[in-house]
Amino acid sequence: MKKLLLTLAVITCMTTACTTKQQTTGIDLSNLDTTAIPQNDFYQFACGGWMANNPLTPEYSRFGSFDKLALNNLEQVNGLIQDIASEKHIQGSIEQKIGDVYNLAMDTARRDREGIEPVRKILDEIEGIEAREELSAALGKAMDYQLWAMYVDADAMNSSMNILNEYQAGFSLGEKEYYIDNDERTRAIRDAYVAYVEKMFGLFGFDEPAVKAQTVLRLETRLARAAYSNVELRDPQANYNKMSVKELQDLVPQVDWKTYFASLGVELDSLSVGQIPHLQEAGRMLDEEPLEDLKTLFVWQVIEGASSYLTSEIYMTSFDFYGKVLSGREEPSPLWKRAVGIVNGTLGEAVGQMYVKKYFPEENKERMLALVRNLQKALGIRIENLAWMSDETKAKALEKLNAITIKIGYPDTWRDYTALDINAEDTYYANLQRAAKFEQQYSLSFLGKPVDKTKWYMTPQTVNAYYNPSSNEICFPAGILQYPFFDMSADDAFNYGAIGVVIGHEMTHGFDDQGCQFDKDGNMLNWWTAEDKAAFDARTKVMEEAFNRIEVAPGVHANGAFTLGENIADHGGLQVSYLAFCLNEEAKPEADRLRPRDGFTPAQRFFLAYANVWAGNIRPEEILQRTKSDPHSLGRWRVNGALPQINAWYEAWDVTPESPMYIAPENRVSIW
Repeated sequence: MKKLLLTLAVITCMTTACTTKQQTTGIDLSNLDTTAIPQNDFYQFACGGWMANNPLTPEYSRFGSFDKLALNNLEQVNGLIQDIASEKHIQGSIEQKIGDVYNLAMDTARRDREGIEPVRKILDEIEGIEAREELSAALGKAMDYQLWAMYVDADAMNSSMNILNEYQAGFSLGEKEYYIDNDERTRAIRDAYVAYVEKMFGLFGFDEPAVKAQTVLRLETRLARAAYSNVELRDPQANYNKMSVKELQDLVPQVDWKTYFASLGVELDSLSVGQIPHLQEAGRMLDEEPLEDLKTLFVWQVIEGASSYLTSEIYMTSFDFYGKVLSGREEPSPLWKRAVGIVNGTLGEAVGQMYVKKYFPEENKERMLALVRNLQKALGIRIENLAWMSDETKAKALEKLNAITIKIGYPDTWRDYTALDINAEDTYYANLQRAAKFEQQYSLSFLGKPVDKTKWYMTPQTVNAYYNPSSNEICFPAGILQYPFFDMSADDAFNYGAIGVVIGHEMTHGFDDQGCQFDKDGNMLNWWTAEDKAAFDARTKVMEEAFNRIEVAPGVHANGAFTLGENIADHGGLQVSYLAFCLNEEAKPEADRLRPRDGFTPAQRFFLAYANVWAGNIRPEEILQRTKSDPHSLGRWRVNGALPQINAWYEAWDVTPESPMYIAPENRVSIW
């Protein structure tokens, strides 16, 4: 222990606490529910006031701290866009493109007049397919219908080079369980889905919409049965199958792959097939199913893809199913929010460049860099002191940790949108079609080339963060570097409890059950001894089983295997950030380290800040949907499921065995 403390003392001079300026606690006392007992239900104690003060409005199925900050960002971005959209600009300028996309999105009267005409050409093209031999070329060219997806990304086994990747697709409900589970709730969703498909075919003027809806369900179910589950999709090894085009042709002979890739506009020798059983089943479908049924499925995919960009009636029909039935929402988002979302999705970095210029102070980036460096050092110390890991594996882990690339705020080089053609004379749908084609061409332009390490996978205005295993990088966009995650005026207890845990979370992703399969260079390469990997797997199994025991709704349990990576990252983020926080505290006079402010010690404020990040309200329907589809645990359980595994939480809040949240020390998770 003495050796550990001496090691910790080395980095205290690098802390962010070396300022004499009086700082706030950052804790909003109105967020608390002081009638709750923190040792019994910490989430309710820390977040109950926030939940009462932020009830769900009809627009939302879930509304939490993330959503509140995202709404604030959306309002800021809307102000920037409206200023642009209210004026005329030179055709081809970025201002013209932003303004026209926004104005087209806001013009529902025009879309109501145009009806379904914007998609007529695509529907006619599908109707014009007369033979199976035409399908390979049609699928390669299509932007609106597919039985599988293709995208360019780093080669998992050679992370410095880009490769074409195939991924399962073709079933609109997304999760295979919606097609195969037979509980009452899932059957009701399937029935509602069929009714929705039937209504949409009717709105588009098709005969026998009920028959077409049943055809869609049958074909989508066939694809879904062959698809990997969300748990299976988390296995990087199982989802990487590099092969030559000739091997692909032998694997799925029903597709003329040479013709397909020519229509896609690419030349390649090899690719990675993600989910082989699904792709083989898709191939068999192309050979076995009646051509008219396949065309019905393709038409449905066009209808689905266009539903948000045509008439108000079509949009509301889609919302009635996806918004109300699946999520429990009562009303759609206001039109301006949807319009800003489209602009963000179409010209995201151009908007981001304006956003950071106005709303992201450079000093925020500097303080974040200091926080990241401290978290990085703290994780290194924890790795060095792991009792269950050998020195050989520790050395590799430390190499990977020290090789992490850090991206904060915004990219150094902004994306060029010159080739994107936006023309207000064309329909909203036609412009978004060109935007989709522009994105596809942008992605395909990297094929066979070295990976661009400077590329960002989120826009600066995004309220989120990520770790990318293939590039071993962590990224924190400007959008998340605001309260309640980050507060320049708040003290270290707050910032380490909030954004510090987020930083530690993303770092830990490099060492979770997926990230640990990639080396320091981002290659899917084993760097573990067999004994250490077995010990790691045993410890993650404890985490998995702990979350499996959580009942998220009556008779419905969390999926510990599906959420394992995010739960490991939460656990690691808490452990690492708390250690870094303690290092800061060691640099302060003892009286300051122990002195309560706003009624709470620094250690207590650390955990309150963490819990407030996950404050939120959620509808019962959304709980069930997210349990199937979201790899993150629900907000309540990112607090009440995570904190009982953290020894420091017990010490800070004097949690005793009498507490219903208490877990005996020998049964607590201990990984990073």
